[in-house]
Amino acid sequence: MSMFLDTAKIKVKAGNGGDGMVAFRREKYVPNGGPWGGDGGRGGNVVFVVDEGLRTLMDFRYNRHFKADSGEKGMTKGMHGRGAEDLRVRVPQGTTVRDAETGKVITDLIEHGQEFIVVEVVVEISVLPLPKILHLKSLRMENQDKNASCNWN
Repeated sequence: MSMFLDTAKIKVKAGNGGDGMVAFRREKYVPNGGPWGGDGGRGGNVVFVVDEGLRTLMDFRYNRHFKADSGEKGMTKGMHGRGAEDLRVRVPQGTTVRDAETGKVITDLIEHGQEFIVVEVVVEISVLPLPKILHLKSLRMENQDKNASCNWN
């Protein structure tokens, strides 16, 4: 029996930041006006969010590319471009995120609502069966209890 119930290989890319604007201030009574352009907006991140309602990676069967939006360009008069919203990808509880090239585990997503910002890579995600999820949660709780009891402050 396989340790993982479901696996998928997906490509993730964060949004690019917007381009800045090059502009110069030109007014009648202001000699050598100076800079007047704005910065570009922040690009969006790709965030994996644990959702208790999901059980499989069926959603990733047909949609394997996730790209966040880019930020808007800067404008004249010192106006900054609008930042892009983060792309939130819902994953089931017990999802393991690995780098597809090296096989190195990046993170385990166990708790409901847990979030993880993914950088620009090709990742392989897989889902653990429910008993293994409960076991990992209990181990995490034991480690937190040990760390709390060792606190001397």
